[in-house]
Amino acid sequence: MIKSKTKISKQTSNKTSKYLVNTIREATKNPAWIEVAGILSRPKRARINANLSELADKKAVVVCGKVLSEGNVNSKMKVVALNFSEGAKEKLLNAGCEVVTIADEIKKNPELKDIEILRK
Repeated sequence: MIKSKTKISKQTSNKTSKYLVNTIREATKNPAWIEVAGILSRPKRARINANLSELADKKAVVVCGKVLSEGNVNSKMKVVALNFSEGAKEKLLNAGCEVVTIADEIKKNPELKDIEILRK
């Protein structure tokens, strides 16, 4: 279920990270990214964190949380996330993957074309 912009705005007012707040605001400006904004506005414990092993069969994916380093990467892919652990970022870059933050991807791809949102 997609949250309304009003609910997202109310939940965002409680956030202390300026980076997170700015990312949520940018996501709410683009209708295609509103679901991502809704997930990011959740409490931190309810955000979606993913291990590399969970991303193995994807071509391009948005992780609304942190990418963690458990597992290996065997193919090139595009990973868009709020945050990356150092180990995960290193493994992805060594495998030739594209590593992008959500805020940067919103600017480059406002229509969310050819990218899957990871849901759990």
